[in-house]
Amino acid sequence: MELSREQWSELRKNTPLTLTAEELEALRGVEDPIDLAEVTDIYLPLTRLLNLHFTGSKQRSRALNSFLGEPERRMPYILGIAGSVAVGKSTTARLLHTLLARWPEHPNVALVTTDSFLYPNAVLEARGIMHRKGFPESYDRRALVRFVAEVKAGAAEVRAPVYSHLEYDIVPGATQVVKSPDILILEGLNVLQPAPPTSLAVNDYFDFSIYVDARVEDIREWYVERFHKLRRTAFEDPKSYFRFIADLPYDEATEFARNVWRDINERNLVENILPTRGRAGLVLYKAADHSIRRVRLRRT
Repeated sequence: MELSREQWSELRKNTPLTLTAEELEALRGVEDPIDLAEVTDIYLPLTRLLNLHFTGSKQRSRALNSFLGEPERRMPYILGIAGSVAVGKSTTARLLHTLLARWPEHPNVALVTTDSFLYPNAVLEARGIMHRKGFPESYDRRALVRFVAEVKAGAAEVRAPVYSHLEYDIVPGATQVVKSPDILILEGLNVLQPAPPTSLAVNDYFDFSIYVDARVEDIREWYVERFHKLRRTAFEDPKSYFRFIADLPYDEATEFARNVWRDINERNLVENILPTRGRAGLVLYKAADHSIRRVRLRRT
C-alpha cells in the first residue's frame, strides 16, 4: 500500500520525540538537510511500526518454542537498509539506531555497515575489480552471511571487520564487536541482493527491510554536492585516499565526480541496487529537496 507523507505521519499516534536538534545534527549525513519535522513525520511512525513488528516477532518465536517444547531463547531482530550511494541511507540507519534504542523493549541496538565486508583494496586490485568497488562481487559475501547468521543464532559475541572511509580500505586487525543485540541494523548498497542458487542471501535472515529511494537524477546531484563538501573537509586530511582531489580546481573536481557517478555508482544502482527495491518491506521515496514525500509498505 502507498501512503502520502500526510497519511504516514498520522500513524505516529503518541510516539514521543526523543531526539534533540543537537543530536540530529550529529547524526545528519554530509549535505543532508534533514530536520526535526522530518523525524517527527517520517521516522517516529517508522519506529512505531518497527517496535510493533519486533514485538510480533518475539511472540512468534515464543509460540514456536512452545510448540517444540523448548525453552525460550533469545533471537535478535535484524533490520536491513538498502539504497544507492548518496541517497541518505546512512542517515536513516543512524537515526533508527538512535531512536529504536530509546524504546524500553529493545535498548540494545547495533549498527553495522556492509562496507566492513568489502574485500581489502589489495584483493580487489589483484582480482582486477578495484573499479567495481561497491558492486556485489567486491564483497566477501560468505563472511557477511556468516556474520549475520551468527548474530541471528544468538551468539554472545560476533566480530565484524572495520572499514575506513578516510583511507578507503579495510583497517588491518581492527574489529567491531556485536554483543547479543536486541536489534541489529545492517546498512548497505546490496543487502537485498538474492543469493546464488543453493546458497543463502544475507536478507534471508532479515525480519524487516527498508529501501531508501529517489530519482536517479536527484541522487546524482546529491552525490556531486557531497563530493564538493568532502573536498573541503575529509579529503584535505593527509591520510585521505582522495587527498589529491582536494587540490583540483572546482570544474575539474566536478567533472571527476560526475564521471565517477556515471561509470561506477549509477551503473551499480541501475544494474544491481534498484532491481532489489521490490524485495523491501518498506520503501521511502525522497523528493529533490531530500524530504520523504511518500511511503510504500508491503502488507505481506
